[in-house]
Amino acid sequence: MSVNRFLLCLCLLAPSPALAQGFAGLGTEADGFAVPVPDVPLTFPMDHGPHPDFRIEWWYLTANLEDELGQSYGIQWTLFRSALAPGEAEGWQSPQIWMGHAGLTSATEHFSAERLARGGIGQAGVTLAPFQAWIDDWQMSGQEDLSQLTLTAKGDAFSYSLEAQAEGPLVLQGAQGYSVKSPEGQASYYYSQPNYRIAGRLTLPSGPVTVSGDGWLDREWSSQPLSENQSGWDWFSLRFDSGEKLMGFVLRGANGAKDFRSGTWISATGEVTPLPPGAFQAVPLAQAEVAGRKIPVRWELRLPEKDVFLIVEALNPQSWMDVTFAYWEGPVAVSGSHRGTGYLEMTGYE
Repeated sequence: MSVNRFLLCLCLLAPSPALAQGFAGLGTEADGFAVPVPDVPLTFPMDHGPHPDFRIEWWYLTANLEDELGQSYGIQWTLFRSALAPGEAEGWQSPQIWMGHAGLTSATEHFSAERLARGGIGQAGVTLAPFQAWIDDWQMSGQEDLSQLTLTAKGDAFSYSLEAQAEGPLVLQGAQGYSVKSPEGQASYYYSQPNYRIAGRLTLPSGPVTVSGDGWLDREWSSQPLSENQSGWDWFSLRFDSGEKLMGFVLRGANGAKDFRSGTWISATGEVTPLPPGAFQAVPLAQAEVAGRKIPVRWELRLPEKDVFLIVEALNPQSWMDVTFAYWEGPVAVSGSHRGTGYLEMTGYE
């Protein structure tokens, strides 16, 4: 499939306002695809692999890194799967289409790259035993249980090669992996591995840089994760010096609808607490002009019942992913009641 035909397929899947919502807006109706339901236990390692009866899916890793001089960097590696129809078939009959995103961010530079692929012909996919997710020569590969991964990607002006080692268990988001996304009941299956230690090398226009730090993998699949009354989202994955972690998101309401907020608190010992409705509060404090848009790049976050008050600030306000479904994503610094680092993704800002 040519790139132009690939993009046409994506656009047919994504009527307005889905393009503004981003990749997760590809389906507000299930259209014959499977849909998540409560009380279905996730099964590993099988659920590390693809789910072709669902419309969309992603394998999404971000990392906060430092070089030997203490300078901060961030990377993103993502493989998206989208289906034109439920199920899988061999060769050119496959209804699966694939998209890869890679990003690299410093305090002064941001790079992004995209790969597009047709399913069924070996150009992209995900397999188990051993685990391998790939699109062209971009790779995320390693142990079947995702405890160890090797990560590679490159764009016109950057590349990276990193090793990730998990130092804690998987985290099931929402109700044991069933993550509700709207008052109307849209949902996804969602789990994370927020406990990676990462080391390796970045290559920038100025040369190679040896780095180390922490990584967070998100896995999610659904067929209608957003409501038509949602315009986009602000998603935070934060790691604190105390060992605690926070995942929180705001799905912004449109057409008079209210915002939908949810999240998960992870204790330093690994105890997982889904946050009750309204517990996660996020207020933008400052904006920047980014790609002709006003984007919030400094936030106030609160969890009142845990006495958590945070200021979250972008390392580089110009962290714009200039790809088919464009969005902002980059590393952030955290101060306030807890100090740390993390990642912020924002979609739907026009």
